[in-house]
Amino acid sequence: MDTTVLLLFVVASLASLFMAWVVGAGSSGATPFAPAVGANAIPTMRAAFVVGIFGFLGAVLQGANVSEAVGSGLIEGVSLPATGVILVLLIGAGLMAIGIYTGYPIATAFTVTGSVVGVGLALGGAPAWAKYQEIGLVWVGTPFVGGGIAYLIASLLPREDIPERFSVPALAGLVGSVVANLDFPRLGTNGDPGSIAGAVARSMSVDPSIAIGGTTLLVGVVVAVAVHWDIASNRDGGLRRVLLALGSLVAFSAGGSQVGLAVGPLLPLADQIDAVSTFAVLFGGGLGILVGSWTGAPRMIKSLSQDYSSLGPRRSIATLVPSFLIAQTAVLLGVPVSFNEVIVSGIVGSGAAVGGSDVIDTRKILVTVGAWVGSLLLAFVIAYAMARALM
Repeated sequence: MDTTVLLLFVVASLASLFMAWVVGAGSSGATPFAPAVGANAIPTMRAAFVVGIFGFLGAVLQGANVSEAVGSGLIEGVSLPATGVILVLLIGAGLMAIGIYTGYPIATAFTVTGSVVGVGLALGGAPAWAKYQEIGLVWVGTPFVGGGIAYLIASLLPREDIPERFSVPALAGLVGSVVANLDFPRLGTNGDPGSIAGAVARSMSVDPSIAIGGTTLLVGVVVAVAVHWDIASNRDGGLRRVLLALGSLVAFSAGGSQVGLAVGPLLPLADQIDAVSTFAVLFGGGLGILVGSWTGAPRMIKSLSQDYSSLGPRRSIATLVPSFLIAQTAVLLGVPVSFNEVIVSGIVGSGAAVGGSDVIDTRKILVTVGAWVGSLLLAFVIAYAMARALM
């Protein structure tokens, strides 16, 4: 093995670990449980501990799709060399650090995507237009889809003609049905990824589509009945437990979608080293997210929980359900997505349903969107210019 390649891989791995720490300490590590902390459903330190565990599990079990897309799906014709990987990670982490210091909401997904594309084009690669269209569709559609679903849920939960002992269990059953169809490692045929519903269907001697549909329905009904019984017994306690479960699922989804931003650029370099597998890279990224959540997220959770405290458990549920669905869609498609964008969309949508335009700060939303677009363009320009100069 080339000693230089190994040394560069070690340097790139350290940069990747720092990026993973930033992801865990930032919004993807703090946001999932901020509503629960704001609703006094769980203490801050315990929330940081739980979000770290679920973020780590999501990174290891679901991180491959987004990681591979970031590592090799954004540019065609070239593979990033070690120096290019280090450059991408340093630019992404540097811009994130500037955003944290200045208070501007710079999103990791935009900075890393812009950096990878900038370096790849500077090295002579060709644009992956089909992937860009897919990413653009998800990025543009997220505010409308996420905000729309949150608006609908927040509009239904307070209605007297739809009691919470029925509406919340219905939402929980829907989420449970989705979980039954998520892909996990080694649940498919021949050790490939597969879903719980698919694994159950293969053990039944009936048509696979019928078996998967029946399993999905059964899981949804069981979850809905359990939540209905819990809320009927203790409404406030039941709502808090639903909120904690949703926060755990969102944290899991955040790990699966965000780890690719930290370790994705590292995968092409890891392929040159036989002893380093994709699982090992994801495991390392998951550990970085775990440490970031435990050491850096508590302060941000405490800060965000003050903003979320006015939401209450119902509006928080309306925010987290579409966040989970969108994050899992991004994982399935292998699209790097901004968790800031996902959560903010849900907050705006649920806020519009509760208080109309009075609770929406248009100026703040425009500044946030401007920071997202600006961070994408800035990362691309810096990465392209530095790559041209150095390589």
